[in-house]
Amino acid sequence: MVLLQIARQLHVLGRLGGILYWDEPPGGAECAGLPWVRASTADMATGDTYVVPEGWPNALVPGLKRGCRTLVYCQNWSYLFHGLEAGVHWRDLPVEFLAVSDPVAWHMEQVLGRRPQVIRPALDMALFHPPASKPGGLMRIGFMPRKNKALAEQIRRIFEERNPRVKVEWVPIHGLDRPGVAGVLRSCHVFLVTGFPEGCPLPPLEAMACGCLCVGFTGFGGWDYMRQIEPDGYAPHGYAPRDVPWGGNGWWSADGDVLGAALGLERAVQALSLNLDIPARMARTVGAYGSDAQKCEIVAALSESANNGHTIR
Repeated sequence: MVLLQIARQLHVLGRLGGILYWDEPPGGAECAGLPWVRASTADMATGDTYVVPEGWPNALVPGLKRGCRTLVYCQNWSYLFHGLEAGVHWRDLPVEFLAVSDPVAWHMEQVLGRRPQVIRPALDMALFHPPASKPGGLMRIGFMPRKNKALAEQIRRIFEERNPRVKVEWVPIHGLDRPGVAGVLRSCHVFLVTGFPEGCPLPPLEAMACGCLCVGFTGFGGWDYMRQIEPDGYAPHGYAPRDVPWGGNGWWSADGDVLGAALGLERAVQALSLNLDIPARMARTVGAYGSDAQKCEIVAALSESANNGHTIR
């Protein structure tokens, strides 16, 4: 999805030469109105910029053959070597890199010896926004079963075992389109984050935008925006999160730490009854991930090609 966001931004800027496909162009509303070009017929020239997602090293060939400035866009640190055959090293290939977040850029610097520029995802703030008010009654905890379902179940069981008098409603978010997800998030008070590994996870941002307190795992890439509410909370090893203006916006635990996540849920339940400024911090977090911010990052990352008048594919 982030690649499509970048493509639309470039299309508006007049810098998009086309989006390459191999068999059939994808359908769907989010793919409509973009210049899809069959890879075998693409009119690529030396000096053009060619952006390829990580995990598809064979897709690098058209750009490398034509002398394009070829960039690998890494959207998840765990996929950096996916599809790269044994004995083939990134250091031997004439490619550059982009990263989806600051943690991913840091990881790539440790691995590759060079820190790429960052293009973050943009949040659809017209779709993901808080409700006029949250529903009364039981506290509703939303979660996505597709993100480590067994761990989510463990967290639920631990929470219920420790808190027999606390009645909550567990709300699985699954099989919905994006408007459906937004609607369910607006009906929830807390969002349990169970996904890892991650590059720059959007669901927690979407949950914050819909007014949910957030608890759970960072996937490492989540440290781009996730900050601890409690000063003695878990911190990543080796990586120092960048300075941000919004402060603590959730209760974050190490990936797979089900007890830590359950304890975070207890903190969130307690916070709901207190007059804290957490929603304001979440709003500041969300505000940093708009379309305009993404456009600035795209222009900065791809300025070399733009300044030379070359197209981007």
